[in-house]
Amino acid sequence: MKNKNISPWAWIPTLYFAQGLPYVAVMTISVIMYKNLGISNTDIALYTSWLYLPWVIKPFWSPFVDLLKTKRWWIVSMQLLVGAGLAGIAFTIPMSNFFQTTLAIFWLVAFSSATHDIAADGFYMLALNVQDQALYVGIRSTFYRIATIAGQGLLVMLAGGLEIWTGNIKYGWSITFFILAGLFLAFCLYHKCILPKPDSDKAVVGENSASAIFSGFIETFASFFRKKQAGVAILFMLFYRFPEAQLVKLINPFLLDPIDKGGLGLTTAEVGLVYGTIGIIGLTLGGIIGGICAA
Repeated sequence: MKNKNISPWAWIPTLYFAQGLPYVAVMTISVIMYKNLGISNTDIALYTSWLYLPWVIKPFWSPFVDLLKTKRWWIVSMQLLVGAGLAGIAFTIPMSNFFQTTLAIFWLVAFSSATHDIAADGFYMLALNVQDQALYVGIRSTFYRIATIAGQGLLVMLAGGLEIWTGNIKYGWSITFFILAGLFLAFCLYHKCILPKPDSDKAVVGENSASAIFSGFIETFASFFRKKQAGVAILFMLFYRFPEAQLVKLINPFLLDPIDKGGLGLTTAEVGLVYGTIGIIGLTLGGIIGGICAA
């Protein structure tokens, strides 16, 4: 393994922090932003729910990540693409047709982020031995959760503060996304230099024909459904998360709506504190305590 002297502490925390932020930006921050920019609850629920699709259908294109290029290449490239997408959102928020334009760019960020997830998890398995994989699994989960707090909490609070400071809601959110885009450019440059280069991290299909790539895709995809009780597992995962999926899209509009419309009338900064910070910390502690009780 090349660069084997690089400690996993140098890249696992930043890699999984970078994995969590785009998901939060697409699934949560976008909802709060659109609500503050005057989009109706109906449109928010309908259109932003479709942004989750790239994570749902990851199995359909994950084989291509395995077949083409290296996991390291995919990580760095997707972080650059996510950063470019976030900058595009920042540029287009002040436009009159911002809803349609930013929604399209959020789609790009969502697909890039889902692809980054595939590459990052695969790279983790290749860059570490079995013992280290077990050792650092808690670290990767912790920094993914920290990214959730930073996104739903600190960034939303920042946007709320900028709304007041600039006196313009659009400019406040535009600056917030510029900051997020700059952060991802920094992640891209950092990981390009610091990520190790495992010998096993190589494209399965190098210069082979398109038919070989397609055959490899079909075989990789079909192998999943040959697993024992794959259908039962899919149904369990679908219905286990179904109630949460129905609820999560309207939590933030409920918190932001005025009291006379049935909401709680919180400000953007208060939502970032109550739901994005205290709420996530409570969820994390609940998961830990629940795991201990289950054990």
